[in-house]
Amino acid sequence: MDAFFMHFNVSGVETWVFLPPAVAFVISFFTSMGGVSGAFLLLPFQMTFLGYTHPSVSATNQLFNIVAIPSGVYRYVKEGRMVWPLTWIVIAGTLPGVFIGAIVRVAYLQDPKHFKLFAAGVLLYIGIKMVRDLLKKATGGEGAPDGEKRFQQMVRQHRSKPVDDRTSGHPLPGVTVTHFTFRRLSYTFYDDTFEISFWGILALSFLVGIVGGIYGIGGGAIIAPFFVTFFGLPVYTVAGAALMGTFVTSVAGVAFYQAIAPAYPDMSVAPDWPLGLLFGAGGMAGMYLGARCQKFVPATAIKWMLAGIIIFTALKYIAGFFG
Repeated sequence: MDAFFMHFNVSGVETWVFLPPAVAFVISFFTSMGGVSGAFLLLPFQMTFLGYTHPSVSATNQLFNIVAIPSGVYRYVKEGRMVWPLTWIVIAGTLPGVFIGAIVRVAYLQDPKHFKLFAAGVLLYIGIKMVRDLLKKATGGEGAPDGEKRFQQMVRQHRSKPVDDRTSGHPLPGVTVTHFTFRRLSYTFYDDTFEISFWGILALSFLVGIVGGIYGIGGGAIIAPFFVTFFGLPVYTVAGAALMGTFVTSVAGVAFYQAIAPAYPDMSVAPDWPLGLLFGAGGMAGMYLGARCQKFVPATAIKWMLAGIIIFTALKYIAGFFG
């Protein structure tokens, strides 16, 4: 069995060679359905189980995104569920944020313990908000966002049973953009129109980019729930945009970490390429299958999954801070 163990020079990790792709496959399969690459869960896995705590773990996580995400994006583009204007807004906002985040990570948060507590508070708020909305919806309350309510009503008109009971895998309709300016973006899905603020999405993306640059998570785990919970957009239409935004910002993040590495010769800053590629290989397969299977999974189940991921990660960070 020793032949299957590898030592990774940059990270100092020694592990079974098939473990990184296997873990990445499982995580990405489920998280990609909600527009999350899986890097958000890979980070605590690397830090806790592999003992990889250098700043370069952020860059390695973003390298995973670069390899894994294109397969999932391809599925969403092929099925006509990529809202391109939303994608461009996300990219425009997150790109400057990811550079700021990388600088903060290397210069001020070599030990990310204190920032984890702040991040955990934000994530816990989002996760609890999602759970409250889902519970209200399950008990007949008014917790679901207006956009999601309209989405549910339109699906009922098109099919004989609600979307949350849909497991037959019928093809989902494509998305049609009807209005795109520097003020508003509108698009139709199931013949219903969803409108969002250009500047609201841009500001959110910028903040998400900073957090993503620091931890190398890309930001999909934060921005996708915001789209669903606060902007009332159907999860089936935002997953592709969240993944594509994460991909582009991860490319910029890896390039930036690699570029600034010579300025920090005594610190591990550049990504661990072999380890990141192994994670990416597993993530690529998991993300493709996850995007392919998303239409078979009820929207409520995807939202519960996202909420669980966020709350679990937040509690993990809080426990690590006080532990």
